[in-house]
Amino acid sequence: MSSSGKRIIRGVLIGTLLVVCLTFAPKNESHAQERIPIPRISISLDEAQEQRDVALSLELLFLLTVLTLAPSIIISVTSFTRIAIVFSFIRRALGTQQEPPNQIMMGLALFLTIFVMAPTIKEVNDVAVKPYFANEINAEQMFRRGMDPIREFMFRQTREKDIALFLRLGDVERPRNQEEVPTYVLVPAFIISELTTAFKIGILLFIPFIVIDLVVASTLMSMGIIFLPPILISLPFKIMLFILVDGWHLLTYQVVNSFR
Repeated sequence: MSSSGKRIIRGVLIGTLLVVCLTFAPKNESHAQERIPIPRISISLDEAQEQRDVALSLELLFLLTVLTLAPSIIISVTSFTRIAIVFSFIRRALGTQQEPPNQIMMGLALFLTIFVMAPTIKEVNDVAVKPYFANEINAEQMFRRGMDPIREFMFRQTREKDIALFLRLGDVERPRNQEEVPTYVLVPAFIISELTTAFKIGILLFIPFIVIDLVVASTLMSMGIIFLPPILISLPFKIMLFILVDGWHLLTYQVVNSFR
């Protein structure tokens, strides 16, 4: 066995002996009194004494369910879908593969979503959450009031043809106004509209970078260099173009402005 392996084994043995000695060593009484107590957490099921106890239990269960579904809700009824897809398109258009990392792109998309949805979130808080915690409305009224600003946001971004598609697929009677459109019809229509808009923006992002790829490929062919991949030459030019036009500033501005 090598000397480094022997040192590792010796260190492990010494550490094990120290742990055993500290565990079984006699403890000083004064030291025991200074120990920080470790809290004990327990969950118990007791009989409800009044109706309010049942309501609190149901509210807690509802809250845990909402927290579990929170990622799906964020993706489904906010601006996250469009922003995330556009960022994915710009990375593919640049051809940088994994740069910027996916975690950074999704983090930026999440905070831009919070920025775009801030007025809607504030309205939901003012008309639904605050009155509920002030015991002015019940849970059903809170849900109905809270959905109105979110539905209004989705209606502004959803095409009428997509709403008509799901009304037809669900055999839903033609609504006379927006209030009669069911939420289960509005949400998938909103997602389809967001995908369509994101792909339109992605196509526009690809055009200047495709031109650079074509110019570089034509230049290499005219010079007789056919064994060198054009992407190796065009990648620095695409990154320089993106930096010169202040790409992240323009992209963020256009994406956020597309929701207004």
